[in-house]
Amino acid sequence: MAGGGCVTLRGAQIRDLLDSKHDVLFDCDGVIWNGETAVTGAPEVVSLLKQRGKRVFFVTNNCTRPRENYVQKFSRLGFTDVAEEEIFSSAYCSAAYLRDVARLQGKVYVIGCGGVMKELRDAGVPVAEEEDAEPGASIYTCPLDPDVKAVLVGYDENFTFMKLAKACCYLRSPECLFLATDPDPWHPLTGGRVTPGSGSLTAALETASSRKATVIGKPSRFMFECISSQFGLDPARSLMIGDRLETDVLFGSNCGLTTVLTLTGVSTLQEALAYRDSQEPQQKHCAPDYVMESVADFLQALEE
Repeated sequence: MAGGGCVTLRGAQIRDLLDSKHDVLFDCDGVIWNGETAVTGAPEVVSLLKQRGKRVFFVTNNCTRPRENYVQKFSRLGFTDVAEEEIFSSAYCSAAYLRDVARLQGKVYVIGCGGVMKELRDAGVPVAEEEDAEPGASIYTCPLDPDVKAVLVGYDENFTFMKLAKACCYLRSPECLFLATDPDPWHPLTGGRVTPGSGSLTAALETASSRKATVIGKPSRFMFECISSQFGLDPARSLMIGDRLETDVLFGSNCGLTTVLTLTGVSTLQEALAYRDSQEPQQKHCAPDYVMESVADFLQALEE
């Protein structure tokens, strides 16, 4: 699919675009909220879309919390009518992939946080328990679980050399699956700081194991397939709204969705235009069809 034209959405264009779509997919961080603050107008937009008969879904590469915690966050930030089944995180989709697609016969070794662990357990996927490292323990002597048949890498603030080494040992077996929740290299924090994302940890393990991970989250098509298997989405009547060109917009492009970049998060209009004008076909896939300052720009069209 060719990249988008980066058209700035205004007035009647917004109305026409919404009229042509039945399903609206939102990224979360940088689109409908930033940290613990809702983007102005976002709760009203979600409610009005539903009142207009649209189906709304939330697709996030953030794997740090299980879906039930996302429901609490939506409520806390003023989103009044978001159901758990409308939320598709990379943690939830990774668990679904291991259970339904890979049909894992064995355990998964996880580099990740509580959100990933909770979704795996809720899906009935056996997890290799991490033993508390004894003083002086090393990769030479630490126990390895012979039942591990997959390694899953997600965001992990407690990432260690020992976790990397264990995962590398498991991946010596060609039968061991290698999955990553998402490819995000970093995430913005308040005060101009950043934190390394799942993609940076995956890159370390890819280098150490000489293997490539199968990515579950955006821009992989699997997240859309996961939603579609439950709700029957038509790509031609679906809209993807995100703030990151290399994940959200590329995801939409890979899945045949119309894409909108909002400028309340990571990517800029200048970056979008550079992708649009690139001579590299692959880079053009990261250019959105449309650009808007904020999801609040939908309000006028929805309130008429």
